[in-house]
Amino acid sequence: MVSFTKLFTAGLVATTALAQPHAMHRSLHKAQKRSTSKRGAAYNDVSAVSSLTSSGTVSWAYNWAFSLDGNLPSGVDYVPMLWGAKFFGGWITGIESLLSSGSNYIMGFNEPDMSSQANMSPSEAAGYYNQYITPYSGSAKLISPSVTSSTDDGKGLSWFEEFMSDCSSCNITGLAVHWYGNSIDEFKSFVQQAVSTASNYNLPEVWVTEFALNSDVSGVTDQSSAADFVNQAVTWMDSQTNVTRYSYFMCADNYLLTNGALNTVGTAYTSTSD
Repeated sequence: MVSFTKLFTAGLVATTALAQPHAMHRSLHKAQKRSTSKRGAAYNDVSAVSSLTSSGTVSWAYNWAFSLDGNLPSGVDYVPMLWGAKFFGGWITGIESLLSSGSNYIMGFNEPDMSSQANMSPSEAAGYYNQYITPYSGSAKLISPSVTSSTDDGKGLSWFEEFMSDCSSCNITGLAVHWYGNSIDEFKSFVQQAVSTASNYNLPEVWVTEFALNSDVSGVTDQSSAADFVNQAVTWMDSQTNVTRYSYFMCADNYLLTNGALNTVGTAYTSTSD
């Protein structure tokens, strides 16, 4: 079950990330050799990402939007997201520019199963996805709307299943999920359910694009406990073939960073070997 605190916080994050005008991105680095790590950086401030990348274990990043708003470190791929209906304006110009600059995945939408987020019915989302994202399937791999870990009817994975019944020809290649809960065992159980659900639709990839303990959605409350959870979660996901990308919530102060530098949690996130 997703906490009410998390929903409020994520709403602020998404609003902050997307409230700025979608100016053209400034630069996409095309390094000759990229990390094969699954680990990503979910950010609002692009300058914060560099703190995660010195170890070489972070290979991609996203900001709930389709504008970089700056430069990512060399070797880090930017993955654009179409957050929801209120950001359809400018999407075509923005995404075509990003694809021409090297982006090879597209995500969309952000928690459409929640009224505080993208807020779409499965059929609405399928129609919009087919209209705005599917046309780029020849240029990028398409990742599904990011659904919550809620077990309520019509939310989470059940929302995704309804969505797929209306979007079977949308050329989706991966399932994106979010998880907020209370233990590593709960986390593993949910991700295993997501992998099983994805396999039912012959989707080879599962992305966990937000995850954290409920206690840490508004900022890490206990560095040691959070670091222990992160270490276990990252080590386990790296061993799961079908979990191909993931990002902790989030790359920011009071989460993975303290005063712009890696804290105990950030060190755990970046130092665990692939």
